[in-house]
Amino acid sequence: YFIATQFSDLLWPPLLLLGVEKVEIDPGNTAFTPLNFISYPFSHSLLTSVLWAVLFSAVYYFVKKEKRGTLILFFAVLSHWILDVFTHRPDMPLTPGETTFLGFGLWNSVTSTIIVEGLLFAGCVALYARSTKAKTKKGTFALWGLVGFLVLIYVMNLLGPPPPNATAIAWTGLSMWLLVAWGYWINKTRYEI
Repeated sequence: YFIATQFSDLLWPPLLLLGVEKVEIDPGNTAFTPLNFISYPFSHSLLTSVLWAVLFSAVYYFVKKEKRGTLILFFAVLSHWILDVFTHRPDMPLTPGETTFLGFGLWNSVTSTIIVEGLLFAGCVALYARSTKAKTKKGTFALWGLVGFLVLIYVMNLLGPPPPNATAIAWTGLSMWLLVAWGYWINKTRYEI
């Protein structure tokens, strides 16, 4: 589930490095982020998000043969695009090559963004913490360590300077795979209740 919800953002850095998708550093583009998403039709368009959701959930079904998890993963991958539409300014493409873009612009207000994203994050952490139990103390420390680390990154992104260039964004974005490994490890140290 951790990979599924971030799948679009996990695809994005390699596509930036390959020059397939483009972002510019543009402080003031929105109040919350200095990034101007010029083109990201393969990682973040509605059509490709649906296709990634189908592919991702199909692979899961092929391996696990579990219908409920397959459906949840499909919607988890797709949820990224839906939530991005709420936060982004109108730069979310419907299809590759599209000239119509969606975005409700939550990022135009720092306060609203922090409140909405903070409540969503806290709600998801609470849901996971209530529906799982640590097998040992390692499971407790691993979970709350990741939560603390993610909050720290969020604050640093909010208060820190803009990234120096798009290449730096891409290389930093690739490090998100380490968070996936951390999430996988956490899940191994906990069990569902």
